[in-house]
Amino acid sequence: MKPSLWLIPLLCSTLWSAEPWNQWRGPARDGRISGPEWPSRLDEASLRRRWRVPLGPSYSGPVLNSERVFVTETVDKKRERVSALRRSDGTVAWTRDWEGSMSVPFFARSNGDWIRATPALDGDTLYVAGMRDVLVALNATDGTERWRLDFVSRFGSDLPTFGFVSSPLVDGDSVYVQAGGGVARLRKTDGQVIWHGVRDGGGMMGSAFGSPVILTLAGRRQLVVQSRTKLIGVGLEDGAELWSLPVESFRGMNILTPTWAGQDRLFTATYGGKTLGIDVRSENGRLRAVPAWEFKAQGYMTSPIIHNGHAYLQLRSQRAMCIELATGVEKWTTGESFGKYWSMVAQGDRILALDERGELILFRADPARFDVVSRRKVADADTWAHLAVEGSSLYVRELNGLSSWDWNKPSAP
Repeated sequence: MKPSLWLIPLLCSTLWSAEPWNQWRGPARDGRISGPEWPSRLDEASLRRRWRVPLGPSYSGPVLNSERVFVTETVDKKRERVSALRRSDGTVAWTRDWEGSMSVPFFARSNGDWIRATPALDGDTLYVAGMRDVLVALNATDGTERWRLDFVSRFGSDLPTFGFVSSPLVDGDSVYVQAGGGVARLRKTDGQVIWHGVRDGGGMMGSAFGSPVILTLAGRRQLVVQSRTKLIGVGLEDGAELWSLPVESFRGMNILTPTWAGQDRLFTATYGGKTLGIDVRSENGRLRAVPAWEFKAQGYMTSPIIHNGHAYLQLRSQRAMCIELATGVEKWTTGESFGKYWSMVAQGDRILALDERGELILFRADPARFDVVSRRKVADADTWAHLAVEGSSLYVRELNGLSSWDWNKPSAP
């Protein structure tokens, strides 16, 4: 029996159901999503653009709930704005803005002075990091402000030279941020500071570029952060430093989000440094981090995708690489150079990489070779913001706009 017509949209939605893309790097903060297999092509028959809206510049990735997509922008070099757009057609449901302009150092000026961090959406609250080290909590339904915390005023820290870059993390009743020249745990309902630790003062060398994650290492659930000089494990309860390891880089360019690499191993790679596998061990009741291996290739800004014991990432050389996590052995590096940055989303053994030049690349996570399935230009402007993928929908944040794309449903077998 054929389903009634009213059931068809429900059935399609169920086929493509997925966890919401609600934070930096998606539901689990690792760039991985679940759901049905993606189509094997990126042509117009398989992937079509539904709408596009113009926006001011931003490097923040979009976040989603079932009805809206939330985006940030810097307006007239003076104000920061958050908008909730209807996913159906891109029309504006609400906007909120505040004064938030600042200038980054001259040597980074080509990368812009606009808002950078990806917001975090937790139920009906949206947490937005403004450039001037301000965290704002907004009602996701209507945009009303619930609370805000100015870290420079609260802690007397130096204004971060490159702005508030690190993306907030919500866990349980708390929101965690790298701000105020350190790491903070806040009560998510009202912004009350529970603790503020691992302080380095902010400013030029204290500005955090990476974003925090929560991992269980050596039997202890903990916050893992990467400062401009160190990789650090932080106690969730009190903000105490559990372990730390210096990480070599040029001008503190530790930009990657620390990534779980299996068991008690972490993966990172730095600009001006090396690619590293790091083990966290428990010795005599204390945690200690020790390098497991190192490789000469330098990462830059692309946080990796981990699949079946291998890391896939883009390097400072603008080439892509696959490295074995158990040994640090290079499996392959592409001969082709790409743009300066990829944002990646993985489903099963397939990876979507959005190059900052506006090209979308679909490839298989194969340690034997760089196996490109399909590729397509999806934007004319720079695409530094992280790609967002949920169910059948893709959102591409260009420097000057946001576009909504839909996979066509694969044919039934």
